[in-house]
Amino acid sequence: MNKMKTARFLRASPAARVPLVILAVFLVSGPVHAEKLDPAKWSLDLEPSATAPGSKVLARLAAKIEPGWHLYSLTTPAGGPTPTTIRIVDNAAVERFRVFEPKPKSAFDPTFKLETETYEGEPAFLIEIETKKDAAAGAAEVVAAVRYQMCTEKICLPPVTRRAAATLGVDASAKAEAIVIPAGYIEAKPGAPAASAQKPASSVATSDSQGLAFFLLTAFGFGLAAIFTPCVFPMIPITMSYFLNRPSGSRAESVVQAAIFCIGIIVLFSGLGLLATAVLGPFGIVQIGSNIWVNGFIAAIFLAFGLSLLGAFEVTIPSTLLTRLDRVSQQGGTTGTLVMGLTFSLASFACVGPFMGTLLAASVQGGGMRPLLGMLTFATGLALPFFLLALFPSFLKKMPKSGGWLARVKVVMGFIILAVMFKYLSSIDQVLQWNFLTRERFLALWIVLFAMAGLYLLGYVRLEGVSKDEPIGLWRLMIGIALVAFAISLVPGMFGAKLGELDAYVPVSNSAGLNTAGGEPALVWMKNQFPQAIEKARREGKLVLVNFTGYACTNCHWMKANMFTRPEIRYAMQGFVLVDLYTDGTDDPSRVNQEFEEKNFGTIAIPYYAIFDGDGKVLATFPSLTRNPQEFLAFLNARAAVKTGHAPVRTAG
Repeated sequence: MNKMKTARFLRASPAARVPLVILAVFLVSGPVHAEKLDPAKWSLDLEPSATAPGSKVLARLAAKIEPGWHLYSLTTPAGGPTPTTIRIVDNAAVERFRVFEPKPKSAFDPTFKLETETYEGEPAFLIEIETKKDAAAGAAEVVAAVRYQMCTEKICLPPVTRRAAATLGVDASAKAEAIVIPAGYIEAKPGAPAASAQKPASSVATSDSQGLAFFLLTAFGFGLAAIFTPCVFPMIPITMSYFLNRPSGSRAESVVQAAIFCIGIIVLFSGLGLLATAVLGPFGIVQIGSNIWVNGFIAAIFLAFGLSLLGAFEVTIPSTLLTRLDRVSQQGGTTGTLVMGLTFSLASFACVGPFMGTLLAASVQGGGMRPLLGMLTFATGLALPFFLLALFPSFLKKMPKSGGWLARVKVVMGFIILAVMFKYLSSIDQVLQWNFLTRERFLALWIVLFAMAGLYLLGYVRLEGVSKDEPIGLWRLMIGIALVAFAISLVPGMFGAKLGELDAYVPVSNSAGLNTAGGEPALVWMKNQFPQAIEKARREGKLVLVNFTGYACTNCHWMKANMFTRPEIRYAMQGFVLVDLYTDGTDDPSRVNQEFEEKNFGTIAIPYYAIFDGDGKVLATFPSLTRNPQEFLAFLNARAAVKTGHAPVRTAG
């Protein structure tokens, strides 16, 4: 056959042969040209060049990079340019090795939408090589394989693998030398999980710090608000008279005793937060937010508090305990004042408990030291007015007098506490997948409760604190109107409308996916079907976007309701096979999904997002909630850089 083609070519006219010759030259020269387009040259040196079996040598893998080009560090996050990888090819004389890289140049790359770490010029990587104890004497060739990608400001080349070799002499009589890694080098551990593709550590830290700051500000506000409750506010003048009207002692001593009293309050509540942190641990804190027993217990406590505040019964600490503490506090001195602070905290528990319970429930879902920090900040807000009044006692005369307004605060708190209770009942319903407390029923209950609170302040609901002929003050009128208006604003949510931040706490509608902007088709999510999603992606030539989520996860609900529905995000997600992996249920799929997440990513936190290719390889990850659509969009768009295994060619401008 080849002879016939050759004869046909020779018989062709010169004009006809020209295109064929050009094509042949192109096919031959193309690979040669591509081979030459390699702006990095590699060399390998060993020090010492000979060593005894079982000893170590230091290999220096040096690159000489042409001007204008750069390669990427071994710790470059996945989802953008290909990170450099270095390994020692299997060798009969090598037991193990460790790779060290110099400090790279770090800068934000607007094309890849992430921080990239690059090397230019002549970087040198170090490889600590340990020889086998039974290595045969003689010369052994050590080969370092390096895979990397080269880029300029205008173009990127596909990743290539190059090798550099050096000869190592194995000699039992050779002197073993200590290996010293120069300062400035860091170890690049093989198999270490890559950083988040589009959320650098600094960004995660900033996001976490902002979330913690808001949480602590809320906790401090709760502490201040707890002052204006029927159990606390009437105690202020009584408590302050204890410090200010002491038969002996200076003004400074009164301030010191007030500070000790405040420390007693802070110690009690901080102790509760410390106990929660110590008992639950880091993973327990993450899981407890979805635990049906914990949510059931919190719901029961809130039901008791709510009914008590509405006047059904009174929640009190056992009188015997309070009596004993009161006897100790009457002994005076530092110990007595400290115990007085503890006694005050326990006596006010009926009104302070709902604030404290809400904070603890929110803090355990945040994890870490939040329970301790939340209770510490809450207690500081509660105790601060007492200390300030000790410093400036003249303000005590300007404070409003106790009266009917305290009873009204108590009743309104009762309605709000009952509304919060349904949030925890909803978590149980979602985790167990009963689908009884649906979005519509949940919102109906909230509408009624908040409307009742507002109508009570406006005088239409007769409960304690509201007299028939009592005039409505301005503040009472404004707060009543606000509560009724809030209740009315929830009505559209019953028919599928978005509620903004509240969507994090409200159950997801079963028909929410049908309500998309502009009548566009909803995103189709597979549920707990990761293998099927991978198979579908392989069949359709797509990537898989995995959403590690939870039935009772407020941040997960917020992302689906407010981030995934944005037009640019929804458009980007249409190119993926989408799969929800629930991790907080009581069923086997939740257990399997949680183990899968922990094994592959070292965390069980939700929400957590990961992009897989059709072979099940992780290409990029994105942890936690974000309110920055460009940040999440950059993560989704990383598929263009990783789908083919290398970054796309870039052009200036």
